Parts: sequence; C-alpha cells; structure tokens
Amino acid sequence: MDHQVRLQPLKFPVSGHWASHLSLLVSHHCIRRPMMNSAILPALGVEPEPSVPTQGSSSGFSLPGPTAAETEEPIPENQTGDSEFFLLGLSDDPELQLLFGLFLAMYLVTMLGNLLITLAVISDSHLHTPMYLFLSNLSLADISFSSTRVPKMLVNLQTHCKSIIYAGCLTQVTFFSLLASLESLLLAVMAYDRLVAICQPLHYLVIMNPCLCGLCVLLSFFISLLVSQLHYLMVSQLTFCADVEVPHFFCDASQLFNLACSDTSTNNILIYFFGAIIGGVPLSGILFSYTQIVSSILRVPSSGGKYKAFSTCGSHLSVVCLFYGTGLGVYLSSSVSSSLRNGAVTSVVYTVVTPMLNPFIYSLRNRDIKSALWRVIRRIA
Repeated sequence: MDHQVRLQPLKFPVSGHWASHLSLLVSHHCIRRPMMNSAILPALGVEPEPSVPTQGSSSGFSLPGPTAAETEEPIPENQTGDSEFFLLGLSDDPELQLLFGLFLAMYLVTMLGNLLITLAVISDSHLHTPMYLFLSNLSLADISFSSTRVPKMLVNLQTHCKSIIYAGCLTQVTFFSLLASLESLLLAVMAYDRLVAICQPLHYLVIMNPCLCGLCVLLSFFISLLVSQLHYLMVSQLTFCADVEVPHFFCDASQLFNLACSDTSTNNILIYFFGAIIGGVPLSGILFSYTQIVSSILRVPSSGGKYKAFSTCGSHLSVVCLFYGTGLGVYLSSSVSSSLRNGAVTSVVYTVVTPMLNPFIYSLRNRDIKSALWRVIRRIA
C-alpha cells in the first residue's frame, strides 16, 4: 500500500525579524531548486513566487537570445569600387606630353574622316551596295573605338592627371572589347563580300542581298556584345587591394588581371581563349577568302583584268594588315618588352593611327567615294 507523505504547515510563531530572514532563505533555496517550490513553500506558510523562466529551460518557453546573424562576425566588404586607378602610359613621359596637339589633331581627323564616309554612303544612292554598307558600319566602329580611349588620354595629358575611377575603367574595358571584336568581324564579312564579288560576279547581287547583309551586321554586333559582357563580368569580379597603377594610357583587361589581388588564373585562360576565338576565326576566314581571290585572279588572262580585280580588294587588304598588324604588335610588346614607352607607342598607333588612316585608304583609290565625299562637302559648305 502506497504511503503518501503530507507536509502540514508549521504552527510555531515566528517573529517579524526572523520571518523576513526565513523568507529570504527559503526564496534563495527555491530559486536554486525550482522543482521543490510547490512542496516546501506551502508547508512553511509562504506563498510561492512565480519562477522566472530562463533561457534554455525545459518548460517550453525561453527568453529571446541573439540571432545567428547578430553572433556572426562581420564579413569584410570588397572596397574595389572605391579604388582609384592611375594610367601611367603617357603621363610620365615628358616627350610624349608635348604631342598633345598632334594627338588632338589626329583624333579630330579620325572623327571627321569617318563621319564624312558615313554621310557619303547614306546620302548617295549609288553607294547603297553591300560593300559600302559594311564600310559605313566600319567607319562608325572606328569613331566609337577612338572615342572610348583618346579623349581620356588627351585630358590626362593636358591636366597632368593620371587617375580614372573604377566605373570608368570598367567602361573602357567593355567598350574596347565590343568595338575591337566588331571591327574584326566586319573585316571578315567584308572579305567574304570581296570573295563573292571577284569569284562569282554574276551572282553577286543574288548572294549578297540586303537581308543577308543586314543579318551579317547584326550577328557581328551581337557576338561582339556577348564578348564584351564576358570581359565585363571577368573584370568586375576582380579584387584590388589598393590604388592600382596601370602601365598604359587606358584600362586593359589583361593588365588588370596582372594587377589584381585575387586569383586570376582562370580569367587569364578565358581571356586568351576568347581572344583566340574572336581574333583567330575572323582572321582565318579572311586568309581563306584571299587565298581563293588570289587563285581566281591568277586565272585571268589579261594583266588589265588582274589589276582591276585586285584593285577592288586592295583597300580592304591594306586595312586588314594595318588592323591586325598593330593589334598584334600591342600584345607582343606588352608581353615581351617591359618598357612603358614601347607599349604606349604601339597602343597609340593601334588606337589613334589605324582609325585615322582607314578613311584615306578607302577614299584615295575609290572614285565613287571621292565623288560622293565632294558632294557632301559642297552641301555642308
């Protein structure tokens, strides 16, 4: 038989002084052993006080503690957006600083010459052919190509200021890759146009119809846009520890990879892979086209016919040699030679001289372009 033990309340009198001490003692004991509160306090004639729930108790209720986000250590933010980039390509060379007037004149000639060719092709209905359509797009690409770098270079030379903000550096990298890829693809399309014109002259207008020409231009632009976005993503993920000194007068993706604090081994592989694709594939197409053109010209019996056939593609061949020759020289000089002066000179030739010479190459030996240019100049005057 189970025996139940019941505690009866104590019947001895307790004075007020001892009662207060007894209450404090019991309260302290009850706080230390909360499971005995309901049994001891009524027996002593003291009302039990409500217990304060503590964090982690098994009563199902707990005080709110610090959240996981509050206890985590703060992650250091990437301060790359606050970094400042210094372009050292031309600013430290006193001889090149004296060429400010020459660079400005070359830039203005580039803008004027390519703009005149574009206006001549648009305004003259005789020039609404595939070859001149591609030429006008190439002239627009040359204008944009020079405008992404040369104005900043001129400002740095004039103000002796070398700095460029992070957003401006990203803009230069993005637009340079876009326009360089676009020019490369347009030159390949123009080579195919010359191949059809010389090897299949009777079917030229059927093959090079306006729909195909527009498709080639749009496809070239979208491929170039994709390449530029890939360059933008690769550069925007880089981390720079402090202010960056770029050994060029513009921001170049390959140089930024070498100056970054983060791991860039994958980025270097990707940029050379994309460079080989966007530069090698169009160049291979150009070489194949001119191989077929040369073999076709050699089969022409008369020397006059050979000269006439070659003259139709001589201007394009000159622009191709100038574009790829200077571009190859820029990257070879930056990888082989450590001299800032050599790299700056080849970069100036690639950025300033090549777009300036393209209008002269196409207009000096082309009667249609020269006559159209004179008409445009007379209208403007």
